[in-house]
Parts: sequence; C-alpha cells; structure tokens
Amino acid sequence: MTNLLHIDTSIRYEGSVTREISGQFADVWRTVNPGGGYTYRDLHASPIPHKDGTDQGIEAGLIAEVDAADVILIGAPMYNFSIPSTLKAWIDQIATSAHFAREDGTFEWGGKRVVVVTARGGSYKQGTPREGFDFQEPYLRAVLSMVGLDHDLQFVHAELTLADVVPQMHEFRELAVESRADAQRVVKELASA
Repeated sequence: MTNLLHIDTSIRYEGSVTREISGQFADVWRTVNPGGGYTYRDLHASPIPHKDGTDQGIEAGLIAEVDAADVILIGAPMYNFSIPSTLKAWIDQIATSAHFAREDGTFEWGGKRVVVVTARGGSYKQGTPREGFDFQEPYLRAVLSMVGLDHDLQFVHAELTLADVVPQMHEFRELAVESRADAQRVVKELASA
C-alpha cells in the first residue's frame, strides 16, 4: 500500500493558493491510489512546538508519519522570502542526526518522493529582479537533502499571487493567472504519475 503524507502550512484557509493546489494534488493522488493511505497534517491549525530542549518524544510521531509515507506533499507559501515558521518547526523536529546519511552514504528516507507546492507574491525566476531573494526553495532543497528527501524532489511554484492586490503589480495579473493554471496542471500530472 502506498501512503501520502500531506502537510499544509498556510495561515490562510479562504483564498490560500497552496492549500488549493496541494489539495488538488491530494485529490488526484487519492483517486489514482484508491487503496493508498492518507495522512493530513495542518501545521497552522495544530502547530508543532519549536525545539527547546524539553520536547522529548514530540518528534517520534512526526518521524513515524515520514517513515510511513511513500509520497510527502508540502504546501509552503512564501512569507518574507522564506517558509512559514510552522514548517521550520516541523523540519527541526524531523531532521535529526538519526536521519543523516549512513556510513555507506545512503539515507533511511532516500526512496521517498517529495512534492513542494509554493505560492509566491512576486516572481523569483532566474533573470527577475528578485531572483536573489528566494530563500524558500534553496533552503528546502538544502535541508531536505540533509535527510535524503531530495532524491525525488519536485517544486511547483504559483507566482505573482499578489498581482490582484498590490496596485504596482496589476500589470502582471495575466502572468499570475497563467502561473496558477500551470501549477494546477503540473500537480495533477505529478499526482497521476
């Protein structure tokens, strides 16, 4: 049986692009894998405590969810050029030295598939003025590689999500619609694979 671990982190429910698009992935995946297991964790509704040296045992349940998952789906909006603090707290709990590379260079979690759905108010593509302000994808790539969750790692970005709200960005509204539609198409393809 194949298992999907679905993690949402947006502080918004209504109008959340990452919740919408990660939800589409989960819906398609569950249709394609009718006998598959599904675990949903909303890190905004039920935040994970930040590491403080006294939270013994908290990570055990979270690690068990990762252990059981064949596919990990993360909805991660960009907040101030990075990830939500709730996602960082989750990462701090699961990315322990016990899951670093083994002596032979392999990883316990090396065979898992990871899909990260992001929503970004602006554009951070190569060649854009804000290209160097993306501390979201590079950070996630680095930290997930530390525990072997980068071997089958894919990012799906919905960009320019603030084009409707910020007057200075109104000229990019069409591009925002295209980016969102492209992200929706890609997650459906990835979920079907």
